Amino acid sequence: MRSSGILLGVASLPGEYGIGKLGSEARDFIDFLVDAKQKYWQILPLSPTGFGESPYQSFSSRAGNPYFIDFEALEADGLLTPEDYKGVDFGADPIYIDYGQLYNTVFKVLRKAYARFGGGDEYDRFLEKNADWAPDYALFMAEKNLHGGSPWYEWEEDLRMAEPETVAKARRDLADEIDFQLFLQFEFYKQWFALKSYANSRGVQIIGDMPIYCAYDSVEAWLSPELFEFDAEKKPKCVAGCPPDGYAADGQLWGNPLYNWADMEQNGYKWWIDRIGFETDIYDVLRIDHFRAFAGYYSVPWGDKNAVNGFWREGPRMKLFNSTNYWLGKKNIIAEDLGFITGDVSELIAQTGYSGMKVLQFAFDPSSTSKYLPTNYADSRCIVYTSTHDSDTALGWAEKLEGRELSFCLDYCGVKSRAEIPDALLRLAWGSTAETAITQLQDLLSLDNSARINVPSTVGLNWRWRASKKQLCGGVKEKLRNLTETYNRAGAISWSRPDAETGYVFR
Repeated sequence: MRSSGILLGVASLPGEYGIGKLGSEARDFIDFLVDAKQKYWQILPLSPTGFGESPYQSFSSRAGNPYFIDFEALEADGLLTPEDYKGVDFGADPIYIDYGQLYNTVFKVLRKAYARFGGGDEYDRFLEKNADWAPDYALFMAEKNLHGGSPWYEWEEDLRMAEPETVAKARRDLADEIDFQLFLQFEFYKQWFALKSYANSRGVQIIGDMPIYCAYDSVEAWLSPELFEFDAEKKPKCVAGCPPDGYAADGQLWGNPLYNWADMEQNGYKWWIDRIGFETDIYDVLRIDHFRAFAGYYSVPWGDKNAVNGFWREGPRMKLFNSTNYWLGKKNIIAEDLGFITGDVSELIAQTGYSGMKVLQFAFDPSSTSKYLPTNYADSRCIVYTSTHDSDTALGWAEKLEGRELSFCLDYCGVKSRAEIPDALLRLAWGSTAETAITQLQDLLSLDNSARINVPSTVGLNWRWRASKKQLCGGVKEKLRNLTETYNRAGAISWSRPDAETGYVFR
């Protein structure tokens, strides 16, 4: 069935507490999607942000971001009073997130809630269901806080190497801080499942996002070094990146440790089975970032200052997905197949049966041969985007177009000016044969690059933009609904009362 949706990270939701939350504003956005006849809400990773506040450089592959915990829901549960959080300065700018201010204020409020928390059966079930990751993550964060936020590979030797006696002593000594971190994860997932239940009850499905790599400063790298290509001192032998191209002469050096695929194969890819099982449980559809690395991945020697000396290596390919399919069954997965795509990547996606991505900003080669141009879609089993979190907004991109590319884009879209291009891209996406069309909210609103989410390989100004309540009012809802009905993407959406029980199940 033809369908459509909006890409908007939870952090970018409007609200008065400095960053998007999992409470009323998130439910209001779901209502907006329903009224606009949308089936999907695509989000960015929910994980705690690490270096540069990127959700793709997280301290954990499974933990949720405490900044998203809704204070009003905690008040409803008797854990906060209005005086605990009303009037607190979470950042003066309603459009851009102030992460430094959040760090100094949010946890003070959450510690007040923790002081009133008494546990209970629901909490016990959460700990039991998540015993394979939550206690280790809580210990990691407790130690990180004790060490002033420094990465684990700068800790003292016995702790850095996770000597068993040292780790056991840390669990005892930091018991209260560990319990606080567990409380945060319990509240996060309690609120997340309640929100997902509300979305599903209204006919909206959540598309989640799974970064392929773990951060070096993560609990996985600290306590599960066998997963990675580390030397005896737990230093990476090589790290992830992208080769030089027309956009980056020195390539992109991401710095994430690479997986020890040979050892993973020996145990049947258990870690990946558990990870994909977890991710497909908390989302309805899962987008896997940088999917091409499962076919072949770029490896950069540790210590290099850029990615010039990197080289390609073969990934696990269908051996991994044969295992996940056997243990989990076939899951609804989107393969992010952008960038340098070779025949082995296309073959792997065909073998998995996953949907690939088409980004319209890549389409306007004046030769008319681009695979991203709607005219050339050979298979409707794909997801078309007006832009992504890593690209310019549609208007920001249009403002940079020049020469033959600009002329071809204007002619193909049937418009006269750059300002008309964002709406034209919406029409192209919704009118294409792709099974699903997704737009960033910024493109629906025709916002320029001041609303861009991320510029890859840069830090400092990314992951900050937020929508306002005013932007979700007026004619924008009707505009999207009319577009969706015109191009036959308005699937049947039914209303049913949310079930509070299923919303709080930790599966």
